[in-house]
Amino acid sequence: MTSPLLQTYARADIEFEKGEGAWLVTRSGERYLDFGAGIAVNALGHCHPHLVEALTAQAGKLWHTSNLVRIPEGERLAQRLVDATFADNVFFTNSGAEALECAIKMARRYHSSKGQPERFHIVTFEGAFHGRTLATIAAGGQKKYLEGFGPKVEGFDQVAFGDWEALEAVVGPQTGAILIEPIQGEGGIRAVAPEALRRLRKFCDERGLLLILDEVQSGVGRTGKLFAHEWAGITPDIMAVAKGIGGGFPMGACLATAEAASGMTYGVHGTTFGGNPLAMAVGNAVLDVVLAPGFLDQVARTGLLLKQRLAALKDRHPGAIAEVRGEGLMLGLKLAVPNTEFVDAARANRLIVIGAGDNVVRLLPPLTIGEAEVSEALERLEATAAAVEAARSVEKGAA
Repeated sequence: MTSPLLQTYARADIEFEKGEGAWLVTRSGERYLDFGAGIAVNALGHCHPHLVEALTAQAGKLWHTSNLVRIPEGERLAQRLVDATFADNVFFTNSGAEALECAIKMARRYHSSKGQPERFHIVTFEGAFHGRTLATIAAGGQKKYLEGFGPKVEGFDQVAFGDWEALEAVVGPQTGAILIEPIQGEGGIRAVAPEALRRLRKFCDERGLLLILDEVQSGVGRTGKLFAHEWAGITPDIMAVAKGIGGGFPMGACLATAEAASGMTYGVHGTTFGGNPLAMAVGNAVLDVVLAPGFLDQVARTGLLLKQRLAALKDRHPGAIAEVRGEGLMLGLKLAVPNTEFVDAARANRLIVIGAGDNVVRLLPPLTIGEAEVSEALERLEATAAAVEAARSVEKGAA
């Protein structure tokens, strides 16, 4: 079959008709356990009744007005995010890449408004992924995403992950900010240690740099805290959020302190669809669930249970799994076999997992999973690990 869709994805030959919690169902009725959640997007699983109700109710009233008028549900959602975080201001977007674009512009505008327009450089880190726009692929710095798109957008200086000497060396009069993911998602579930985040916060404070956190994947409860940086006890100046905040509805946000946002004055930035009534209704519904008493504690407990059982799985299958990484329900398996083989074998066992850099597969289940689904996932991962080990053994024998 041919498709009119632009062929920029190597799509698996499988179609889902509906979803129920942590499960996806094909047209023929086959049920797959979804430990990818649409790449950490479906934070509350598929068709969560509270989200369905909120979206349906809003869809029957008003879809779009533009930001030329007030949108009460957007103001309410922004206030709730401010109340729950470090931020004073919120700008709503349609995606994580747009939230990062806003963060980059905000950091540059901040220094320009202070009379230092030369301080537009932002330091980023090897293995980062910040989106697919021209600015965010430059920020990520990965050659495979940059190739063929002309000159790289200026102003991004990249250093090796965890290399403090390189960071010291690259920061100069041109530097305005540091951008980092508390846990790299696409880069292979590589976590920044809490003490390193605290050191980075101090480093920025001493040099007048803004600290920008990309919590597009790690945020909205994914690690057992509302945002991953909370484990380190620090706050950023600017933060990009998306994925889980919409629970499956396209939505992002850029959060900032009043000081960091001080350059973002009337007319300097905008969006047509960002913050529309549909997205705001769903975003508020997501927070209703995630901020409910005990919810994040349960995510942390479930994540610990899953990580412990994955560690035991690794010990039983060293030929397939080399390391368990991550926090909460943002976990990764560093593999001893190609991760593409593992993803395919997992799908054959009716389990959805997501590939990542550094030969890792990501486990990003809905935050609402329980022990029964953890047990079911482990059974399917066990079968997957055994299958890939057996296939490797056959290959070695044939050689």
